[in-house]
Amino acid sequence: MWQEVRQELHPKGLEIVTVALDTGGPEAARRWIEAANPEHPSLLDPAHVLDELLGVVNVPTGAWIDEEGVLVRPVEPAFPGRSPATDIFAKVDIDSLPPEMAEMLAEARKIKSDPPAYRAALVDWVERGADSAWALTPDEVVRRSAPRGLDEARAAAEFELGQHLHRQGRPEAAIPHFKQAHRLQPDNWTYRREAWNLVSPGNQGPNGVYDSCWIEDIKAIGAENYYPPLVR
Repeated sequence: MWQEVRQELHPKGLEIVTVALDTGGPEAARRWIEAANPEHPSLLDPAHVLDELLGVVNVPTGAWIDEEGVLVRPVEPAFPGRSPATDIFAKVDIDSLPPEMAEMLAEARKIKSDPPAYRAALVDWVERGADSAWALTPDEVVRRSAPRGLDEARAAAEFELGQHLHRQGRPEAAIPHFKQAHRLQPDNWTYRREAWNLVSPGNQGPNGVYDSCWIEDIKAIGAENYYPPLVR
């Protein structure tokens, strides 16, 4: 998706930079990056620094930065087009799947996004710059940015400590810190997803270690609330 956007808008001055948030390090994202063969910079953020600096709590998320290095839209769900995987999932017969997978797919289909609107907004900004209705003033960027108080700061510290212990080969010692990060910042899905994946790679279902899992957590908030709507 992003490669197509880059091909369309790079001649007009836009550069795309994608960042993989994955504590697993380079190898965890390598095959996906190599398969996409992107022309734009594709970076890795195993320490989740973007979470702390920009307030990223879920993926896919995008932030707009102008040619002066000024943030003109804070982080928000970023869907520039429909994912091929999404199209495949839409055609799957739920009744043909095992109950656990069927339940997850049914909830995933309730998640709301508006790729055409996001892409149109991005195109408008590239073409009109600061005159675009989608380009926000610095004061508006600050106002819209998610507040990060003491709990969020403590969650970041707990998550960083958990990552450190995991990298040191002490995964059991890392778990209490990941749990504390989840408790302090419950809306941070990147923290949850990372911890689940370290216990059971590629599986966000019940794992016997954490009290939470993707299907139960998304049902609790309502799948339609998984991503906030795009706001001008």
